[in-house]
Amino acid sequence: MRSITLVSVLVGCSRPLVAAAMLLTLVACSTTDIAEVEEPAVAPMTGQTNDPAPGFENVAAGSEQDFILNVGRRTYFTQDSATLDTVAKATLDKQATWLNSNPQWLVKLQGFADDSGSGSAMTTLSQRRADAVMAYLVSKGVDASRVWAKGYGNDREVRDCTSRSCKVQNRRVVSNLRTQRDSV
Repeated sequence: MRSITLVSVLVGCSRPLVAAAMLLTLVACSTTDIAEVEEPAVAPMTGQTNDPAPGFENVAAGSEQDFILNVGRRTYFTQDSATLDTVAKATLDKQATWLNSNPQWLVKLQGFADDSGSGSAMTTLSQRRADAVMAYLVSKGVDASRVWAKGYGNDREVRDCTSRSCKVQNRRVVSNLRTQRDSV
């Protein structure tokens, strides 16, 4: 009877031992070395506000991604206005500096409006907005032959909404980089 108890004790102890052996085997099969070869090194984060966003550490200067991420391509307006405020001018100053440093790019300015008026009135307003942005960029040294403007009215809303904070997203001009002039 004693031998049955000893066997059952040995069997009972072998399960945890087998589990521990399997765990050690899995730990030994680490993929750390493989991951280091497959994934590029992450840029060190300094805690500064101008650290690159994860995945955007290698954006080439002068590229479209550089313009979008580091300069900004949207200029916003108040309701029923094509007047550039100080925030819009600050954005456009950055765009002009970047465009003057990267003369290989052309710019299509696309104006948009919200739904606060008739379709034809919003198309006219969006064209005035795009023209205002174009005039400002040209006044900052961007060659006029590199820039053209088109107003789209409220046909291409970012969001269809009724709240004031939402509608402001639709009152914009988007500066789109091009390598060649396309139809307006």
